[in-house]
Amino acid sequence: FWLKAFRAETGAELCASTPASSPLTPAAKPSGAGRAASMVKISVLRDCLNGIVNAEKRGKRQVLVRPNSKVIIKFLQVMQKHGYIGDLEIVDDHRAGKVV
Repeated sequence: FWLKAFRAETGAELCASTPASSPLTPAAKPSGAGRAASMVKISVLRDCLNGIVNAEKRGKRQVLVRPNSKVIIKFLQVMQKHGYIGDLEIVDDHRAGKVV
């Protein structure tokens, strides 16, 4: 119903893709000094817990969690103390670290 009303008012068609001149397309945004835009991890704790849940669903007994942080280590130690997870191994590789 609303699509017919939109067509009648504007005489335009709706499509799934945006036009090339749209401000939503990446080509219209400046990339800054020729570098490629990269994604930034917002919540490493959420990524850690998602990795654990996904590994548990697949039947894996071991999960490699990286990057490492003090918050992740403390949270996993509390989970281990309460019996939710088994052995916890912290690997310091002088970078972001890993938890196995």
